[in-house]
Amino acid sequence: MTLSDFIGPETAAGALDALSLWVGLLVLWLVVLSWGVVGQRRRLKVAFGDGGHVSLTAAGRAFGNATEYVPAGLIALLLLALTGATPLLIHILGATLLVGRVIHAAGLLFQKGPSLGRILGMALTYAVLLFAAGLLIGQAVG
Repeated sequence: MTLSDFIGPETAAGALDALSLWVGLLVLWLVVLSWGVVGQRRRLKVAFGDGGHVSLTAAGRAFGNATEYVPAGLIALLLLALTGATPLLIHILGATLLVGRVIHAAGLLFQKGPSLGRILGMALTYAVLLFAAGLLIGQAVG
């Protein structure tokens, strides 16, 4: 299997359907992470900032990190879908991005300091972003 097996003009409609699944799931993940911040704020009675609570800092960073990386990943997936990526490629990249973001958040929320979850989550996220960037640049230049 080569990269040309994942790109072709006849696949756009199916790729957009696949993309819709991953956009929906990643948006839900952002909502779940946001609820975590809101829940911590209510429980700890902190209206702004982290109030010196490590758990609120971690919840805020889990949400913040997701909001920093998920949009770029979704834009890349959208452009890939519109330029002919196969549904399979969109599913692979979407699933990898979601898994990476979940693992990263777990590493922040349930482990102190540097953690395997944070490292693995970022590695998966970077893999999606870099692979998608390479495909998009390749599409653009030829």
